[in-house]
Amino acid sequence: MNRLPGLFLALLLLAVPFMARGGTPSLAESWNGAEIEWRDIRSGIYASATSGRPVIMVFHAPWCSAYKKYRSVFYDKDIVAASKDFVMILIDGDADKTSNGAFAPDGTYVPRTIFLDSDGNVQSHLIGTGDPKFPHSIDLNGPGELLSLMKKARETMKGFAPAET
Repeated sequence: MNRLPGLFLALLLLAVPFMARGGTPSLAESWNGAEIEWRDIRSGIYASATSGRPVIMVFHAPWCSAYKKYRSVFYDKDIVAASKDFVMILIDGDADKTSNGAFAPDGTYVPRTIFLDSDGNVQSHLIGTGDPKFPHSIDLNGPGELLSLMKKARETMKGFAPAET
């Protein structure tokens, strides 16, 4: 776990040459890419490190039936609105095995949602309430749990713009 901030910095250094190209991950359109600004890991890490905004990193695999259900959560209007406070990174765990293994504090299962600060530290207090063997699994049946975690992140993490009144 202590290696994650170092890996985060290493990926940031690798990301700089690719910033001009941007980085929309494959399958972003399936995850409401029209309304959520999904980034690949390189451009997402760069955006977080330079803006100070926290990260929500979602790992999926196209073959996974749970992923197909979970992606519908990202079409919820409240999730779309809350996502604007984060750098949203979408990773195909099969296509990017390096990132999948590097950001796996409790395994490489999918779908997996990990909150990180802008220094690359996993926020271990922001986990799902379902199966304790898979703490970074979030409720697939609706937006409630993810939205609650996003709100909790806003209360406990730095890097957010001031809340609108």
